[in-house]
Amino acid sequence: MKTKQILELMKVGSWIIFIGFCIKAGAILFSTVISLYVNPESAQNLYLGLDLSSLLTYSQQSYLFLISFIIAIAVLQAYLFWLLIHTLSKVSVDHPFTEEVAKMISQIAYYALVTGIIAFVADKYESWLSKKGLSISQDWGATELLFMAGVLFIIAFVFKRGVELQQENDLTV
Repeated sequence: MKTKQILELMKVGSWIIFIGFCIKAGAILFSTVISLYVNPESAQNLYLGLDLSSLLTYSQQSYLFLISFIIAIAVLQAYLFWLLIHTLSKVSVDHPFTEEVAKMISQIAYYALVTGIIAFVADKYESWLSKKGLSISQDWGATELLFMAGVLFIIAFVFKRGVELQQENDLTV
């Protein structure tokens, strides 16, 4: 496959994943409102089998706190893919190393780091809740997000260096 075709496939895939995370965040937010104000039993199947009914019974504040983590992570993941879509639309096969693309990759790395930190805190909060006898099985993906942030910081560094080399090359020609 040619590079342009791969970039187009990546854009399409990023759009699909972006829409999926938007739907996930919206569905959880909607289900949370329903479980709080209309039907508390709906907390048994909040989103794709997520059962937080015992947490809602235990404490509404703890329930909202944990749901806030879930929604924040879904929104941040959607935003990461939104930034990726914009980055892919700015990448040129002929002139890939631009200041704008380097900044956008750095921005994606920072948001991935923030998302990973939030997921790590949420994981620790869930562990604390489980010590109180509440069993919640949520995969936060904190290690994956933090690893991804590290890789993206390295890629951002390489892109920044590529921009510098390309500018030096343009000056010497």
